[in-house]
Amino acid sequence: MRLDKFLQVSRLIKRRASANEACDAGRVQVNGRVAKAGSTVKPGDVITLSWGRRMIQVEVLEVPERAIPAAQARSIYRLIGEEKALPEDQD
Repeated sequence: MRLDKFLQVSRLIKRRASANEACDAGRVQVNGRVAKAGSTVKPGDVITLSWGRRMIQVEVLEVPERAIPAAQARSIYRLIGEEKALPEDQD
């Protein structure tokens, strides 16, 4: 499955167009390398996503053949880590 489709199906990013934009901007890495939207995702891959003020890292557990219900979306990946950037103090 393509990376942008996986990000949308897993609900890590709401829309596929947004997933494409994140990939084009270099904010998505697969196994430590900046990845393009068309990169293939397979079980065992580690995806790092910098989105907004947070950075999230997940391990792909399963790649569904098609879209899945929202209730099952969290079952296809395992959260490894999540960091939220603190807003910078303004003087």
